[in-house]
Amino acid sequence: MSDDVKDAGLVAMISSILGGNKRADSSAPPPLTKVPPTAPTNGFDLVEPSTPDPAPAESDDAPDAVPAAAKPVERPAKITTTPDGKKLLPAEAIADLVLGELRKLENFPATGASVTVYGYKHWNAMITFAPFSTTFQNATRFRQAVPDLVFKLRRFVELEI
Repeated sequence: MSDDVKDAGLVAMISSILGGNKRADSSAPPPLTKVPPTAPTNGFDLVEPSTPDPAPAESDDAPDAVPAAAKPVERPAKITTTPDGKKLLPAEAIADLVLGELRKLENFPATGASVTVYGYKHWNAMITFAPFSTTFQNATRFRQAVPDLVFKLRRFVELEI
């Protein structure tokens, strides 16, 4: 497999995570500078707070009965951006991004893999596997994919301390 094909695959993988599930065309990947990805919001912006349905009144004595006030749902903190356009995310969110992209690889274990993000300005990621969760050859292949993925993600994401 050529380096161009690997790079196109990684770009498509990162774009799908950071770009709102947009898949890059495998024959002509979009340049990273023209399509700035966005960090996932975990769907909080799309979900409206639910209100309980009022119970039907049994009698006509209380026509003005008001249902119990619904407790307002607090919105999560906005994702902050650095002056150079990078998203500030906590280590757990970056680890989820890396793990989510690795799960798209062939033969990646459904359980038993964890990603640790460490560092500060030049953060890095480390992947570990539980015993018997994958083969040695597959674990080596996944570990070799992590530095490329981290290098590409560092362009768009900065670790929040």
